[in-house]
Amino acid sequence: MTTTPAAPGDPYLLPAATATGPESRPGKAADFWAGARPGAAPGVLVAAGAVGIAGGLLLVGSRPGLGAALVALAGWGVASPALVRRRRPGDLVLAGWSALLLATVAIRDASWLVALSWVVGIGAAAVALTGGRTATGVVTAPLAAVGSVVRALPWTGHGVRGLARAGGRAAWSIARSVAVAILLVLVFGALFASADRMFASLLPHLAVNDAAARVLVGGLVALVAAAAIHLGRTGWPWADEAGSPASPAQPAEWLVPVVALDVLVLVFLGVWLSALARGDAYIRQATGLTYAQYARQGFGQLVAVTALTLVVVAVAARRAPLGTRVDRLRTRVALGTLCVGTLGIVASSLARMSLYVDAYGLTRLRLLAVWGEVAMGAIVVLVMVSGVRWRGGWLPRAAVHVVAVAMLSLAAVNPDALVVRYDAAATDIPGGLDVAYMSELSADAIPAIAALDEPIRRDVLDRVMLAPATGLAGWNYGRARADAVLGR
Repeated sequence: MTTTPAAPGDPYLLPAATATGPESRPGKAADFWAGARPGAAPGVLVAAGAVGIAGGLLLVGSRPGLGAALVALAGWGVASPALVRRRRPGDLVLAGWSALLLATVAIRDASWLVALSWVVGIGAAAVALTGGRTATGVVTAPLAAVGSVVRALPWTGHGVRGLARAGGRAAWSIARSVAVAILLVLVFGALFASADRMFASLLPHLAVNDAAARVLVGGLVALVAAAAIHLGRTGWPWADEAGSPASPAQPAEWLVPVVALDVLVLVFLGVWLSALARGDAYIRQATGLTYAQYARQGFGQLVAVTALTLVVVAVAARRAPLGTRVDRLRTRVALGTLCVGTLGIVASSLARMSLYVDAYGLTRLRLLAVWGEVAMGAIVVLVMVSGVRWRGGWLPRAAVHVVAVAMLSLAAVNPDALVVRYDAAATDIPGGLDVAYMSELSADAIPAIAALDEPIRRDVLDRVMLAPATGLAGWNYGRARADAVLGR
């Protein structure tokens, strides 16, 4: 056994006892779990503890808002030094996307949008912290994040025990200083709050019956922060795992299925373009459906076709022989045709949804479906670019960037308000605006609803049931704007 010192200037790690020699490396999984020893250094305990205290104070008893965003950003603040030392710009960019996505909870009120933003943001964080580059590394990054939280339990435990053994007097001094600081903040904060209602409104409401929940949430947040620090420092053993190379297939084994799919896709596009050119009367005669009904009927299936095509291209590219120039040319033509046809499928599905939205109006689900299809189309383009020179090592991470940017752009356009503005501008929607649906939208839509003409404006606003924004931790830009519009 040899001892490997921590990186110079790294306050987050104690010297780690690592095994050397082929006989002492039982496997990547064992290496990952062995990272729990010797334990977290004082720096990581203090940093994670501070984030945990913020989580306990800001997350319990408050609506999702500024408090949750601040806790998430604080977590990134303590984990980011490891990424900076890694000197990989791509990881830092992903960390930036993740931070912005997690911060949407302070901007948007739509719960579905915030939930999706956090799912994508956490996924981007996992890829950034693990440094995953290959498809295996990217796909297993969420597993690494979960495993790191479990691993952080013994890691922080070893660190606390080591700190107590190594410096009892110093540890007592630190604990005493922290206790005095907390006492002073509580006493003076209570006095200031009782003296000024404006100041009191900024403070989280600390109820005695919330104490257990605050301790539990604070502990979980501290554990997640410690896990992020540790994962960013140690990485993920499978981050660069490329998998065992597949043996090249015989040309007929992969070419026949791909060419058959090429033909099918091109025939479908030909039929669709023909129907599009002949118009509504032809579609009614051939299918018994209106143009809008015909468009709606196939959108979901075309989204599935786009996703499955990406899988087919990945498998075919892995098995196709590339030994000779003829092999490479044949593969480029077959898969390139499939990718171009898939872009046509994307265009078809978007055109269908456009027709349907023009006829029946825009909804959250329809907007989300369009955004997802556009993102998949962008990934298809990236696949085509990677096939030009057969260098696709960058593709898995690029796909993560595409998904993150797509989610950020969706949050930026304010979907709930966009639904209101689009449907208000439409004149051909049967039955006019759906007042009941509009009243169920989030606070993000209130300014757009307030701009509607009477009497629809009053009809929708009378049905809206929104709780006012209260407290600093629960503050949210969308709710604050809604309160201003409603005069609350």
